[in-house]
Amino acid sequence: MLSDHQIKQLELKANEIREDIIKMLLEAKSGHSAGPLGMADIFTALYFNILKHNPKNPTDPNRDRLVLSNGHICPVLYATMAHSGYFPIDELKTLRKLGTRLQGHPHREALPGLETTSGPLGSGLSQAAGMAYVAQMDNLPWRVYCLTSDGEHDEGNTWEAVLFAGKYKLRHLTVIIDRNNIQIDGYTEDIMPLGDLKAKYESFGWHVLEIDGHDFTEIISATNQAKAIYEKPTVIIAHTIPGKGVDFMENRFEWHGSPPDAMEIQGAPKKGDQGKTALKELRTLKGKIRSEHE
Repeated sequence: MLSDHQIKQLELKANEIREDIIKMLLEAKSGHSAGPLGMADIFTALYFNILKHNPKNPTDPNRDRLVLSNGHICPVLYATMAHSGYFPIDELKTLRKLGTRLQGHPHREALPGLETTSGPLGSGLSQAAGMAYVAQMDNLPWRVYCLTSDGEHDEGNTWEAVLFAGKYKLRHLTVIIDRNNIQIDGYTEDIMPLGDLKAKYESFGWHVLEIDGHDFTEIISATNQAKAIYEKPTVIIAHTIPGKGVDFMENRFEWHGSPPDAMEIQGAPKKGDQGKTALKELRTLKGKIRSEHE
């Protein structure tokens, strides 16, 4: 069980990461907002509690492997890695700029600590399943965590990997689905209904858990449960709020692929004020987190 102090520290760290995501996107003037903000709690839990990793030795052969399949949410990955010590936080301002190590989709050879190059949606789960297959064959100690979106479950390659992992009972594999119900051109259930993801994965031989993707106790408890499942792979369906922490972005698919100060939509501040408003909201939230735990 996490103590109140531990929960507070994780919540504050996630809030700092959300602030840096906004700053990065404002500096880049391009990139994705909704998904990175929505996944900040899960990435914070992974890098500051769950993963076995060493920023000073990112190629440690016994490290856990993290595969980001939906690479467009990489601002949250980069911000969390920087806060973990993989590279200076000041480097975050280079997102998407010429010559940067922080490209618009992660490039494995550009930055130590990245396990895969991602961009084409639907590929990450196949890559993660391959890694987990190696770990299982050679009885290695590390685990594979694959972060994937609900929208990319429209891709057939994803379901081939689900079948493969189920067939070979890949116990080293934990998949976390960002179930935020949006994709670039609308809501998932309007574009290509996914229906009951839990029943679908169970029919392919997976152990399925569903959690609140903003509750640190649930996030960490679910990953611990996954470690105790030896006869099959585990998928964690994490229900999240896209744009979490920024009121005018929350649950709006229009912010899937747009940075602050880019959108003129009903209910949002005018261009030029969006970034300032977002940072103000997050700083207010930081004070609320501190006061709630005192």
